[in-house]
Amino acid sequence: MKKSRRNFFSKISLMGFAGLTFPAILSGNDRKNFTLLKENEKGLTILFQGDSITDGARSRNEDWNHVMGHGYAYLISSRLWFDYPKKKLMFYNRGISGNKVKDLLNRWQEDTIDLKPDLLSILIGVNDVSRIIANEYTLEEWKEDYKTLIKKTKAELPNTIIFLCEPFLLIDDWSRVKKLQWEEVMNKMQSIIRQLADHYNCVHIALQEPFNNSLKKTSAKYWVWDGVHPMPAGHELIARIWINEARNHLSFFEK
Repeated sequence: MKKSRRNFFSKISLMGFAGLTFPAILSGNDRKNFTLLKENEKGLTILFQGDSITDGARSRNEDWNHVMGHGYAYLISSRLWFDYPKKKLMFYNRGISGNKVKDLLNRWQEDTIDLKPDLLSILIGVNDVSRIIANEYTLEEWKEDYKTLIKKTKAELPNTIIFLCEPFLLIDDWSRVKKLQWEEVMNKMQSIIRQLADHYNCVHIALQEPFNNSLKKTSAKYWVWDGVHPMPAGHELIARIWINEARNHLSFFEK
């Protein structure tokens, strides 16, 4: 991690586990590349972007019973909405099942930039793996498209904090050849995500190691039923990691 990014995060105070307090009042020196909302301004807007793992079978209408889907985005938003009913938090889920990085790029203006999120969380990549293995495009092209997403966001929304969640696998019953192929590409993707987070001063959300560690408790299918899509416990694992990383990097609301 670059020294400037490490120093930035070390200056943001951790106030407690009750909930996230993004609208902290920071001094000019502490802001550096990010500007957090001050009290009495509009509430914080948090946007989740990605593929089916984020989508979670969300509704595409005004049915708020299903608008956040049934995955980690729902778990995070419901927890924080409950904890802070007076903080005017707003959550959006714009994950779309089957999406690849290029699909995000094609809809980025409408589904991200126009929503003007204060915090943008991206989890994408698993649908790209089979296409890369099939030589439809290269890992380098995937990286360039991902960089474009970040650079466009930084240019148009310079104060938006970006969480880069690494894609993951937890494979149980795949053939050895397929398993090795997917893991080789995925490992390289995860390395790219770490590099991009460091280079563009984003928050890296590591997920592969926590899922690997979950095998110490029980089998892979308890967490990820098909090697790719989380079970309910897997979504809870992501939600807990996401909130914990937010606690580590951002101020919390004071009661």
